[in-house]
Amino acid sequence: MYKKIIAALMLVMLICTGCGQKDEEENNTLNDIMKRGQVVIGVKTDAYPFGYLDKNDNYAGFDVELGKLISKKLFGVEGRAKFVPVTSSNRIMKLYSEDIDMVIATMSITKSRAQILDFSNPYFVAGQSLLVRKNSSVKSLRDLRGKKAIIVFGSTSEQSLRGAVQNLGIIGYKTYNDAYQALKQGKADAVVSDDTILIGYALKDNSVELLPKRFSKEPYAIAFRKGPESEGLIHTVNTVIAEETRNGNLKKILESYGIK
Repeated sequence: MYKKIIAALMLVMLICTGCGQKDEEENNTLNDIMKRGQVVIGVKTDAYPFGYLDKNDNYAGFDVELGKLISKKLFGVEGRAKFVPVTSSNRIMKLYSEDIDMVIATMSITKSRAQILDFSNPYFVAGQSLLVRKNSSVKSLRDLRGKKAIIVFGSTSEQSLRGAVQNLGIIGYKTYNDAYQALKQGKADAVVSDDTILIGYALKDNSVELLPKRFSKEPYAIAFRKGPESEGLIHTVNTVIAEETRNGNLKKILESYGIK
């Protein structure tokens, strides 16, 4: 899937290059944000407790709180962040279509993504795990051999699975909620994703459980369009991550959502 995304974005970049480059003042995402008076951030709505809609349909979660901190750093006041829903499969395209200025959506840094995106410094390290039905015979990644697993399109799970488990059937869904419902309906033996996302389902539903074993490290970072236009914005974001980590604020927010 990432090969197709890379090819499409390379084509867009070539076309834009042929049309001529904007000057440095114009081609600057941070300047655009400041002139607009608002930063537009892509977040998930199906990844509790990192990104979700609360009972009043307000954006909530750790990623949302981080976005608010970045907005306050940019403008010196609160209320200047606009949140736009994204999924694992469309977040890169929404970024390059300029619907959003950045992606804060449980996005791991990978080599393939780094070819087409620029990233902030990591703000959290997750790990991939398995969500299974209670009393399942699947107790580890090895137990999935000859069985079926569910992944979400656009996530890193499929690549990890294909290299780790032989004779495995992989079923993909667009959202985590769809993946969770498919597990409940018995369409597969496990959902494979980041523990930080899967734990939300296990906390709310005692008919499923999150296995304790983690089989990868997933450094979450904020994603930007690749190139010099993003440098100023990335510098500001990295400053926020460093300051809020140093003063313990990010840890407090994580703990408020039950994330350790």
